[in-house]
Amino acid sequence: MIERLFQLREHNTTIGREVLGGAVTFVALSYILFVQPVILSKPEMVTPMDHGGVFVATCVCSALACILMGLWSNLPVALAPAMGHNVFFALTICGAAAVGGMGWSWQEALAANMIAGAIFILLAGAGLQEALIRGIPNSLKYAIAAGIGFLIAFVGLQMGGVVVDNPAVYVQMGSLKSPVVLLTLFGLLITGIMLTFNIRGAILYGVLLTTVAGLIASHFGAESWGYSLVTWKGKIVSSVPDAGSTAFGVFAGFKQLFNENPWSKILTIIFIFLILDIFDTVGTLVGVAERAGLMHNGTIPQAQPALMTDGIGTVCGAAMGTSTVTCYVESAAGISAGARTGLATVVTGLLLGGSLFFYPVVEMVGGAVVVGAQSLGAVAPEGTLVFCHPVIAPVLIIIGCYMLPVIVKIKWDDMTEALPAFLTIVVMQFALSISHGIAWGFVSYVLLKLVRGRVREIHPLVAVFAVLFVLFLATGQ
Repeated sequence: MIERLFQLREHNTTIGREVLGGAVTFVALSYILFVQPVILSKPEMVTPMDHGGVFVATCVCSALACILMGLWSNLPVALAPAMGHNVFFALTICGAAAVGGMGWSWQEALAANMIAGAIFILLAGAGLQEALIRGIPNSLKYAIAAGIGFLIAFVGLQMGGVVVDNPAVYVQMGSLKSPVVLLTLFGLLITGIMLTFNIRGAILYGVLLTTVAGLIASHFGAESWGYSLVTWKGKIVSSVPDAGSTAFGVFAGFKQLFNENPWSKILTIIFIFLILDIFDTVGTLVGVAERAGLMHNGTIPQAQPALMTDGIGTVCGAAMGTSTVTCYVESAAGISAGARTGLATVVTGLLLGGSLFFYPVVEMVGGAVVVGAQSLGAVAPEGTLVFCHPVIAPVLIIIGCYMLPVIVKIKWDDMTEALPAFLTIVVMQFALSISHGIAWGFVSYVLLKLVRGRVREIHPLVAVFAVLFVLFLATGQ
C-alpha cells in the first residue's frame, strides 16, 4: 500500500529514508511550535489570542496540511504557520494604535486571512497564481522579503531586551548587565555556532539549550523566566490544552470585518495576505523541488495539488485560530537526509500532531519574563514592566538573517526600481508596519515609472493596487 501511494521505487528511496527525512524536517521546523503562540498572544495586540488555543491550532492545522500534501502531491514539502505572516498578523493588523497597528481584533484578521486562503485555492485550481507572481515587479518582491526579515529581527531584538526604548533617540542598546539580555545573546551565540557547523535542527537545539541555561540561571537567583523546574518536573506530557478560545472565532470576525472597516482597507489586507502566501509558497516549492531533483523540464510535478494544499492549510488555520499556513523551506533539511516522497511529509505531519501532548514544554519555553524596563537599560518611568522572551528572541533574529540574501537581487542601479524597494524596506521598520511598507513601495513604483515615461513596465495589476494603496493610506491607517 505504501509503495502504491508514494512510488518509493520510482523515486529510488525506502521507507527508512523517508521516515528519517520526515523526522529531520520536523526537528528543523518545530521551532514554530514555540514561536507561534508567543507571537499571536503578544500584549501589544488589541485582543491577544490564547496561548494554548494558538498552540492547538498550529499543531492540528500543520499536521493536517502535511498529511494532505504527502498523500495528494507526494512531495517532501512540509507546511506550518509562516514566519513574517504571523508578525504581520499580530503587530500590523491586530496591534494597538500605540505600536502602529490597525487595531483589528484577531477574529477580523482571521476572517481576512481565510478569504485570502480561499482566493489562493481558486487561483491554484485555475493555474493563475504564476500570472499574479509575474505581475509584481521583482524589485518589490525581493524588498518585501528583506523588509519582513529586518522587521522580524527587530522584534526579536526587542523581545530579548537587546534593543530598548529611549524617547530621545527612539531606541538604544539594552543593558548587558541584565540576565534577560545575556540569556538572549547566549541563545543567539550557541544557535549561530551550530548553524555554522550545518547541524540539522540547530534552531530547535538552540531553543532547548537556551531554556536549560535559563532554568539554571533562575535556580541560582537570576530573574525568573516564568517557569521553574519545580512546576515542570513530571509534567512533560499532559492533556491537550483547550482550543475553544480560538477555534472558529473567525466566523464572528466576518461580521466585524465588513461592518467596521472601509472596503479599501479590507481589500488591501486580503491582497497582502495573498501575495505574501503566493511568494512564499511558489519560491519554497521551486527551491525545495530543485534541491530534491524533482524538477522536470523546469516544472514541478503535482504542483497544482501542492499549491491547493497550501491554500487549504491557510483556510483550516484561520478556522482553528492561527495565521497563514504555508510551505516550509526547512523541508530541505529532510531532503538532505534522504526524503524524496510524500511519505516523509506524512511522518512530519504525524509528529506535529503528536506534539499536542507536549504543551507544558512549549508553555515553559515560550514563557514571558516580566522585568522592569529600567533593569534592561530602557529610559522609562519607574515601575514600567516589560514582557521579554529571551528563549524565543534568538530564533526571530536568525530567521530575519535567513530572509535577507534576496536583497542583492534588487536593481540598485535603476532608481525607478531601487527607491521603491528601499522605501518598502525602511517604512516597514520605522512605521513597524508591513502593510505600509508594501503600500509605499507600490505607489512610488508606479509614480516613478510614470514620470520616466516607462508606462509599459507597469503591470495593470500593480497599477490597480497602487490606487487601492493610496485609498488605504488616505484612511489614516
